[in-house]
Amino acid sequence: MLRECAAGDAVAEMPLVLTSEDALRVAWALVARRIVTAKAADDALHIAIATIYGIDYLLTRNRRHIANPEIERNISLYLEQVEFFLPFICTPEELLGDGNE
Repeated sequence: MLRECAAGDAVAEMPLVLTSEDALRVAWALVARRIVTAKAADDALHIAIATIYGIDYLLTRNRRHIANPEIERNISLYLEQVEFFLPFICTPEELLGDGNE
């Protein structure tokens, strides 16, 4: 994940959030329950880390595995069962607006 961020300096001032055992368990459960495909296990981990740390927003450009309403719904239903809440998942444009307002 650090490699993904190294391409730019937009996150240089943000604190580093580490993977925890709880995040690994949640990510594994998302894949084991086929809510997120095994091919997208890294995406499941991104979601799990944001969830475990109570991060408000998960920004992504990945509409296939993360910012996908059907997948988000299923992730949210699972997380509610284990008493966690899904962060708001959106693209940077959705969060900041398109600048035409």
